[in-house]
Amino acid sequence: MTTTGFTDPRPVYARATEQAAELIGTVRPEQLDGPTPCAEFDVRTLLSHIVGGTLRIAVVGEGGDGLAVHPFAEGVRDDGWAAAYEEVRLRVLKAWEPDERMTSPVRVPWGEAPGHAALSGYVMELVTHTWDLAEALGHPLELDPEAAEFALATARQVLPDSLPRDAGTPFAARRRAPEGADVHEQLAAWLGRTPLIRT
Repeated sequence: MTTTGFTDPRPVYARATEQAAELIGTVRPEQLDGPTPCAEFDVRTLLSHIVGGTLRIAVVGEGGDGLAVHPFAEGVRDDGWAAAYEEVRLRVLKAWEPDERMTSPVRVPWGEAPGHAALSGYVMELVTHTWDLAEALGHPLELDPEAAEFALATARQVLPDSLPRDAGTPFAARRRAPEGADVHEQLAAWLGRTPLIRT
């Protein structure tokens, strides 16, 4: 769906949250300490970041100070991640429902941006972290290529090769995607992800 001058990211963001929720629902307790493509995160920490980051986006959409929200959830039981994510997922979708949210400026970690640009950035982040989680879990579900296409287009726009990535950039330097890589693998490579080596 397009509006004046931009593609509305809300439908693809909603699908991305549904996909993340389904994947989180497959996590078994014995997987929580396992590695992820984010070297500093195990599965539990990645889940904490997905839930906490989604709460931050909800607060931004509600007109609050999202930067005051710690992007990691605390106090979630090992068997409570699916419920915790579902709660914040529904809150964020409601927060971004009004059309005026798409054009109103909001403050996000990378600066001030119109709502549609901010939410597009969050599509990129969520789809990337969903791939991180899928990679950590051994890809129990098939991921949505349409969401990844949107995320990759956003990544190429906001993190082009002409823009150097430094310590302040939350993604590592771009890697070359392997030949025949699907769109999720292309997105992961663009954002510096390395697939896990399985033995």
